[in-house]
Amino acid sequence: MQNEAFWMPFSANRDFKAAPRLVERSSGMYYYDEDGQPILDMAAGLWCSNLGHGREEVAAAIGARARELDYAPSFNIGHPDAFILAERLVAEAADDINHVFFTTSGSEAVDTALKIALAYQRLRGNPGKNLLVSRSKAYHGVNFGGTAVGGVSSNTAMFERWGNVQFLPHTLDIERNAFSRGLPEQGVDRADALLDIIEVHGADAIAAVIVEPVAGAGGMIPPPQGYLERLAKICRDHDILVIFDEVICGFGRIGGFTGGDVFGVTPDIFTSAKGLTNGAVPMGAVFVSDEVYDVFMQTSSTGIEFWHGYTYSAHPLACAAALACLDVYSGEALFTRATGPIADELENALHTVRGLNGVIDVRNVGLLGAVQFQPGQRPGQVGGDVVRAAWQQGLVVRGLGDTIAVSPPLNIESQHIREFSEKITRAIQQVVGS
Repeated sequence: MQNEAFWMPFSANRDFKAAPRLVERSSGMYYYDEDGQPILDMAAGLWCSNLGHGREEVAAAIGARARELDYAPSFNIGHPDAFILAERLVAEAADDINHVFFTTSGSEAVDTALKIALAYQRLRGNPGKNLLVSRSKAYHGVNFGGTAVGGVSSNTAMFERWGNVQFLPHTLDIERNAFSRGLPEQGVDRADALLDIIEVHGADAIAAVIVEPVAGAGGMIPPPQGYLERLAKICRDHDILVIFDEVICGFGRIGGFTGGDVFGVTPDIFTSAKGLTNGAVPMGAVFVSDEVYDVFMQTSSTGIEFWHGYTYSAHPLACAAALACLDVYSGEALFTRATGPIADELENALHTVRGLNGVIDVRNVGLLGAVQFQPGQRPGQVGGDVVRAAWQQGLVVRGLGDTIAVSPPLNIESQHIREFSEKITRAIQQVVGS
């Protein structure tokens, strides 16, 4: 196979092409390699295949739609599925979240959310309210807006950071919270760092705060108990919009339609993608409160209220996939599965590696989990070696520096957790010893 033409994203291209890891097909909880060997997918692709692989319902919906309406623009033209999908989605959201703007990805959804926040403040007569607040170790996609508010330094090392942004401290505290089961007890006070930013810059300069309910690519970091509630209250008290990046946390990943639902906090805006279509077709969405939406509809002086959009917004095939996925989520009661016994089984399996050499933390919430290792000679070496060793065992986990993360399809069963536990234990021992 010739492999030089494809410049792979977020990949060590030279290393990969020296020893390719290829999958030919997928079904249920598994990928299958060129030799037909099964590989247990404990990462749900890239946090996105929440329903498992090869769902016939989704494939059939995409195929049927492609034969009837392969493409239609959303600029001043519509197709019924876009409106039907939007209504079904907002029916799952909190009561005052009743509007959806469709994008093609989570990165686009984040940039859209940031634009909405800045435009909202301008339309209210507050053009100076343009500072965005994010968090260290945050990942908000790879477009310029998302990298501007991203708190993972490797994602900005080659590029100038754009935008007016300040950062809250992250909430990972291994010293006080190592090996927490569920939300860690210590760290709610870290939300108060927002008060320091307000004191320095003034609330009249801050447009919005954007955070992931559970930080994903920055290390799979659950929020401390009460943290999101306190952060949201500070924002409400100071007229600052709250944006939740739900691209990973949404669609049942931690036990609800969104992470905000699980933690009892309703933002003004939230983003989604990934589980929206099970990864079968690229799609993202930005959910907006009535209050924010109404400012655009009532204040904008031009015919077009929001000068923003994408060629593939509400693409017919993506809408068909999302509608089919919603049917599966509902029919199999998957939005709440991550709060049931299967999540307890995954938690127990993850924490069995606590005593292995090099393991310095295990953390989990819902059907998300992470194992962090003592760094080796260079950052990320141990984590990367464990990911490769896991592949050799027939297991996919997500590497995040010296942390590995798991986010299995929501229909995972007990036998898959047992298989994962055996294989990840062997992989870790292979890298760091018994």
